[in-house]
Amino acid sequence: MDYTKQTPYSDPGEYAHLFDALPDDIPAIGAVVRNLLIHYRGGGIEFTGDRLAEIDHRWVASILATDQRRNGTALAVPREPFDRVVGCCRDYTLLFVSALRHKGIPVRSRIGFAVYFNEDFNHDHVVAEYWNGDRWVMIDAQLDPADHPFNTLDMPPGPFVSAAEIWREARAGRIDPNLYGAIPGPGTGLALNGLWFIRTYVHYQLAHLMGDELLLWETWGTLAPTYTEADAAETDELAALLITGDETAFKELTERYPALSPNGRTLLTSPSGRPHEWVDLTA
Repeated sequence: MDYTKQTPYSDPGEYAHLFDALPDDIPAIGAVVRNLLIHYRGGGIEFTGDRLAEIDHRWVASILATDQRRNGTALAVPREPFDRVVGCCRDYTLLFVSALRHKGIPVRSRIGFAVYFNEDFNHDHVVAEYWNGDRWVMIDAQLDPADHPFNTLDMPPGPFVSAAEIWREARAGRIDPNLYGAIPGPGTGLALNGLWFIRTYVHYQLAHLMGDELLLWETWGTLAPTYTEADAAETDELAALLITGDETAFKELTERYPALSPNGRTLLTSPSGRPHEWVDLTA
């Protein structure tokens, strides 16, 4: 797969010209991304209604359209936090990915869990990997490098672990799956953690690798809190291939993905509060 090419999700569309003025150095691009977005839960502002609904922007073009309607200035011009587009880690990463692809840099998103937001719980998270000519460099564009004890611009092993690796460890009984998810504890309804949640994220990891950089609240196929052992065994196989990550494994994942992909249709279960609905991704 050519990770210098925009996907339908990362394509800035009519707003591509806004990327022309971006700086060439990667840390500065990350700073611009943080200037455009605010996290719907971690940004220190409670958003409701139409503002909270901004988290359902699936396409970079939609994110940029909202920003330009509200601010109408070059992307590097400072925005007040309240005026930024409301999103989540996936949006920070996708906007960063879009900007780097615009400059011809191979880059992709990676799905997993971060240990650095809560010492007692491992939150679902999305980061980016770009090819520097020798290796894939992992970067968390959501984080200000000055605020963390590790290098967020070239992340070492440990702070972020892929969904496939967490699934493997949980299935082997070496970790507690309930310590991985979106929200710790059982909650008042469906628990947003545990083995079913991790399994869903393995499929998200595969989808993003294949260029379907979906929202983190879309489901399709057999992705559900209840699933069969055959479904779990299939996820075991996918996780093993994702962890191996070599050319042979990527070829097999590419061949298997059409049967596992959303095929143009997902069920949106947004935390914005909108009713669950099936979405035509081709519209």
